[in-house]
Amino acid sequence: MSDSPLFPPLQLPAPMLEQLRALHAQPPRAYHHFGHAQAVLQHCGQVAAGPGWQQPAVAQLAALYHDAVYVPGRSDNEARSAALAAQAVARWLPDAGIDVPALVRMIELTARHGQLEPSQVSTDQALFLDCDMAILAAPWPVFSRYDADIASEFAGVVPRWLFAWRRRAFLKALLKRPRIYLSDWGHGCFDAPARANLSRRLLQGVA
Repeated sequence: MSDSPLFPPLQLPAPMLEQLRALHAQPPRAYHHFGHAQAVLQHCGQVAAGPGWQQPAVAQLAALYHDAVYVPGRSDNEARSAALAAQAVARWLPDAGIDVPALVRMIELTARHGQLEPSQVSTDQALFLDCDMAILAAPWPVFSRYDADIASEFAGVVPRWLFAWRRRAFLKALLKRPRIYLSDWGHGCFDAPARANLSRRLLQGVA
């Protein structure tokens, strides 16, 4: 799943991958589907080929499980995804030497995107969170599709005006931060294009 020969470090059992794909299809998702997990995994591969991981297997599993449970509007998606990841390791990878508490914590931290400072996270946590946020720095057509897909996921969950208000507030808050990305790697790779995308979206308006 990655172009880097160093990543991913684990060969997952077929039933484990089948469950992951099924989870990422429930409920139907416009953005937080298995393709997103794979995209984050690819960015994790870039880290492996660059600054490197202290615990690469934890990063791999966090990429695959961080949105395993995703119901738009719920505040416990990350906690439930982390618990599911821990259960999956116990079931399918009991002898792989996975640091389960580190995996759980890494997934739980995705609930705090845009709120954390570099001093509050470990090196691996910063790198992983930046991989998950790399979409903000994607080429404009890809970013625009992501932005529309997020709006689609929340359609019918919250009123359109409320979603747009919250989305604008989130994007503005990100732009005000001295660093959108927590790691030096993420900051160097993604900060400038992410700021350009966020500024352009806010100028055009959030639907």
